[in-house]
Amino acid sequence: MIKYQEIAKDLRKKIQTGIYKSGAQLALEREMCEHYGVSRITIKKAVDELVKEGLVVKRRGAGTFVKGLAHEDVCEISMADHFSGFSKSFAGHDVTTEIVRFDIIHPEPETASKLCIATDDFVYDIVRLRRLDGRPVVVEYTQMPIELIPGIKRDILEHSIYQYIEQHLHFRIQSAHRLIRALLPTGQEEELLDIEHGSLPILEVEQIAFLDDGRTFAYSRIHHRGDEQAFRVISIR
Repeated sequence: MIKYQEIAKDLRKKIQTGIYKSGAQLALEREMCEHYGVSRITIKKAVDELVKEGLVVKRRGAGTFVKGLAHEDVCEISMADHFSGFSKSFAGHDVTTEIVRFDIIHPEPETASKLCIATDDFVYDIVRLRRLDGRPVVVEYTQMPIELIPGIKRDILEHSIYQYIEQHLHFRIQSAHRLIRALLPTGQEEELLDIEHGSLPILEVEQIAFLDDGRTFAYSRIHHRGDEQAFRVISIR
């Protein structure tokens, strides 16, 4: 691992474990240079990785600060252990996957920006319906850069993408930024999720997922039946 990536990983861990709390200021550049024994350029590259991930924000003339919960674009920082995937999360249940769409396309500008790629790059465009014990509960819309995550095939989509990424590509999944909101389902979603028209909202989890080296590997919109999913939040002062 390149030195700046090692430093970014260490800083990221300190944020995730609460050594640097929400709103806290990171050590000054010169202090980090002395602590890690590297140049200011290396420290700047490491901090820029965290800025790109949305974990910290730079304030001109003041320093670099851990993003507070008031920043709407960062809803959750999850450790890699939380990325077990749908199938493993519901171990003991009958989990099945139907591939609704699997194409290769150029991303729209907004998606390209979230994935930190260009609009003329290629992404997998994946839509999957997930069933739990025979009940349709989730429609997943996912786009992933082909250059970063090669070799995705239909049989992988029918099982676990995350397992393929970690066990076959040997990447480590580190974190995700999530935004959760309620929406009305589309006509296709009502059909896929077996929802009577106008009777039930869906819960959308918009997610940008990162590897442990800071690279963005997936942008997803995960649509849950409103009566099948709840999210528990613990607030700590």
